[in-house]
Amino acid sequence: MHLKREASPKSWPIERKGTKYLVRPNYNTEKGVPILIILRDMLKFADNRTEAKKALHAKQVLLNKKAIFDDRENALLFDVITLIPKKESNLPERNYRITMNKNKKFDLEEISSEDSWHKTAKVINKKSLKKKRVQINLSDGRNFISDMKCNVNDSMRINLKDRKIEKCIPLKENSDAFVFAGKHAGESGVIEQIDKGMNRVRLNSGGNQINILIKQLMVLK
Repeated sequence: MHLKREASPKSWPIERKGTKYLVRPNYNTEKGVPILIILRDMLKFADNRTEAKKALHAKQVLLNKKAIFDDRENALLFDVITLIPKKESNLPERNYRITMNKNKKFDLEEISSEDSWHKTAKVINKKSLKKKRVQINLSDGRNFISDMKCNVNDSMRINLKDRKIEKCIPLKENSDAFVFAGKHAGESGVIEQIDKGMNRVRLNSGGNQINILIKQLMVLK
């Protein structure tokens, strides 16, 4: 089933005029952007859907270092897109991280090969299991059984090579953070103060102090 262009999320970086229908992502419509739109509209890696599908089936496109074959697959914030050129081109692979600009639209940041093996996600909840084990659920849909000390609203750095947690990034003052929702979405800065009672922080973004709900923010380092 397709999605009407006029009904597509405002966070998608597409022209508002054009074909009547767009690809409908297979999940999380509001939280990401479909691979087809990334390849065709953002990266200009493919001129049309047919070319995009050919690239996917040739394993030229990786999402978080895994080959994908469905152009409706949704890339979420801070996911990694890798483009693998055809062997005969002798060109290097290119890596991009999904981010968001100050216009509240998804964007792409080209990153190094080394950086492409890591991504950050927010801890959204934890669940106690039998035998004192804890399941940690992340904002990108991943979950881990881990005894690592990490609280809800902290973040975790994930190694995409072995699919394991590298470290916990605590929500604390003087940490770098990114705003992914609300009227300040796309802003980044340093946390100056945390008010856990009000569930908000004061963020210094380029010299401007803004108050952000903790649920709208992800700590990065």
